[in-house]
Parts: sequence; structure tokens; C-alpha cells
Amino acid sequence: MYELIAPCLFGVEGILADELKRIGAENVRAENGRVLFSGDASMIATANINSRFAERIMLNLGQFKAVTFTELFDGVKSLPLEEYIGKDDAFPVKGWSLNSQLHSIPDCQSIIKKACVERLKTVYKTNWFEETGPVHQLQFSIMKDQVTIMLDTSGHGLHKRGYRANSNAAPIKETLAAAMCDLARIYPDTQIFDPFCGSGTILIEAALMAKKQAPGLRQFFAAERFHFIDEKVWREARQAAMDSILPNIEFRAVGYDIDPAAVKLTLENAEKAGVEKYVTAEVRDVKDFRLPEGRTLVITNPPYGERLLDIRAAEELYKTMGKVFPKEKGKKYYIISPHDEFEKFYGIAPDKKRKLYNGMIKCNLNMYFK
Repeated sequence: MYELIAPCLFGVEGILADELKRIGAENVRAENGRVLFSGDASMIATANINSRFAERIMLNLGQFKAVTFTELFDGVKSLPLEEYIGKDDAFPVKGWSLNSQLHSIPDCQSIIKKACVERLKTVYKTNWFEETGPVHQLQFSIMKDQVTIMLDTSGHGLHKRGYRANSNAAPIKETLAAAMCDLARIYPDTQIFDPFCGSGTILIEAALMAKKQAPGLRQFFAAERFHFIDEKVWREARQAAMDSILPNIEFRAVGYDIDPAAVKLTLENAEKAGVEKYVTAEVRDVKDFRLPEGRTLVITNPPYGERLLDIRAAEELYKTMGKVFPKEKGKKYYIISPHDEFEKFYGIAPDKKRKLYNGMIKCNLNMYFK
């Protein structure tokens, strides 16, 4: 059984914890910006392939307190690194430190690397490591003098689903878009609209969720080359994910954008994600936005900039949205914005607000569902 850590965007911890429980993780505990859990090798594969909300899946190699470089060196050297890192494997080191005595990142990197080398030299009876084998990215975090040494099993950020090689100027992160969709509750027969579709991220994440298609199904992960995880584990996890896909659903995702290039990008990205059957997009200004009869859902990330001119333009957009979004039974709206006074310009107080972070930008998800 491995101790695992899934970093995530702030505000998404509870959503990620629930997801990990659903896919079979044990001892799930949510903390600020991450979720801790336990599982076997199969869980490492399952979490990487299936998680919509985690940024990475990290294997926790050990934790200890260190206020001097000697303590840091000794703590790392005492870890059973040879269980994970082979004689020819590459093991680069990166990390961060916050509110700790050991605050120099380059020095910490150097000490940790040196400790790893000393440990592995003793085990493998060699004085030199070529590091020509698979990359085993070691990551450290030092928070209030508590050191955690981790092994990255993902290799790339899990928000990089592979369908968005190109994006518009200010794309929303895929993991955040998925969290918004989760909070809005997506079903196989949902009709979702995004009047500011950009590169189509919200629409595509909703379609993947409705179809129950794992976001990492087409991705390759660093741990697929780790010697201590049998390749059979990955085959079985992928097959299980394939078997979970719903073949025929009535889901519909419609995007609009004032920029023809964004509309084209949305359609291209939907095709790359394998959900083009469910996603349509066309050029339309938000002032011309109309919803069909019946039960519909709007999830959107309206444009917002740092400059005063951009902020004023965003405020005008909020006013327009307040006018064109009908207040009818069966119509629900989930609008994310970093503007503290969104509701003042929109004209209606949300039924509920949820604080979420788009990277380091604090936002509110304004929810209208009553």
C-alpha cells in the first residue's frame, strides 16, 4: 500500500476527495491545496487515468522535520529510495519551501540530490550514476520546517488532457472547468451552453463527464516506465475506464463566442477530445444570446482582464448577461468571476457562491439554480 498525494487547485479539495473515494482510494484526507490518500499500484494508474480534478499524483516517500541542511541530508538519506529508483534511472529534484528555516530552493535541491546519490551509491555499489533510464522526478515541499519527499507518477500536469494543444489568450484550466461542471451537476441528458466558449474547455469537460470518459485515457504517464509497477496494471486500469464510457447519450453542449477563431478552436479541440458528436459552436455576441425551451444549464467564464479598460468592459458584459439570461424555472447559471462585485453589475445576488482559484487568481463561482 502506497501513501499518495494529489495536489489540486485551492477550493477543489472536497470535490477531489469525493472523486478519489468513488474510484476506490482509501484513507482519503483533504488538506489545503491537496488530498492525501492510500492505494496500491492499481490505484496509482486509476487515479492518473481517471482524476478530473487532481493536478498530479505524487507518491509520498517520506516526511520529517529539518531546520538544518544536515537534518535535511540525513532525513533524505534514510529513505528507501532504492525501492523506487533503479541504478540507471534519472532522478532530478525540484520543489518549494514556505515559512521554513531552509528557504533557499537551490541549496535544498543540491542537498537532497546529494543525499539521494549517497544512499543509492551504497545500495548499488557504484560511484557514478549515468541517469540514462526513465525519469523519476523527485519533488520536495518544506512547510513550517516539515519536509515531504515525493515521487511524481504523472510526468505532466493532469490538467493537460491532450486536446488543447492550442488555446485562446486566457484559457480556463481544465481541472477548474471540470470542478465547475461537477458543482453544476452534469448528466447524460444535460443541455449546456457557454456564451464565452473560448477554446471550448468547459464544453469539452462537461461532455467528457456526461459520457463518463476518463480524461487521461489517451495520455502516457511517467509511472508507466517505473520498474515497480507492472504494465498489466496500466492495461487493466485503461480497460476499466474504457468499459465505463457511455456509448449513446443525449447530452448537448453549445458554445458561442464573438471571435470566429475561438469557435474554430472549440470545434477542433472537441474533435481531438473525441466528443465532437456532442459539441457545437458558432459566432454570436452575448447580447444576442438565447436559450431554448426546457431545462438548460449555462456554465461560463466571461472575459476579465487586469487593465482598467478590460475590467470596465467585463462589468458591461455582466450587465448584459443579467439582461439576456432568462430567470425561468429549469434555467441554471454557473458563472465564474474574479470581480468582487460581480452581482452588483449582474443585477441579481447568486443563490450560492463558491470560492475557487484559477491558478493563483481568487474567483467566485456565482451559482443561480433556484
